[in-house]
Amino acid sequence: MKKGLLKGCLLWMIIAWPVWTAMAEGSTPVLIAWHQQACQFVEAEGRDLAYLSMTADDCVAINDRDAEQRLAVSPSVQIKAGEYVFRIYNDDVPYALGFWLRGQGLARLTLPSVSGGGIEAGNFKDYRISLKPGKYWYSCPLNPTPDYRLTVVK
Repeated sequence: MKKGLLKGCLLWMIIAWPVWTAMAEGSTPVLIAWHQQACQFVEAEGRDLAYLSMTADDCVAINDRDAEQRLAVSPSVQIKAGEYVFRIYNDDVPYALGFWLRGQGLARLTLPSVSGGGIEAGNFKDYRISLKPGKYWYSCPLNPTPDYRLTVVK
């Protein structure tokens, strides 16, 4: 009886353990919801700056004027490595916007990246990504925002 039990346990470890471990590792991703308004991610700046923008060019002019000061007081987001879904909302931008998350500097060549567009006013889009440790930037090139900082740790 003990021999059969031991054999059954070994068989379970050989066959079932890798599947069970993969299921645990492939658990539901963490949802991070961020809201875009004209020329900014609200959560990244900690406040709604209430910019008015009818075109991307409006945001370029606004960011040329004050993005450096805004980034100086914008906190860097820090999260653990793992599976994430970034839900990006278009709160009030009157044109389609998007999202771009990528590694900073040369790490852009080795760290994962996700991007896309087509988020109309009042809608959202989900971006799923498995993040590895490193330093990232996120922004919206279509609703030009500053490059906000994201750090992923082990």
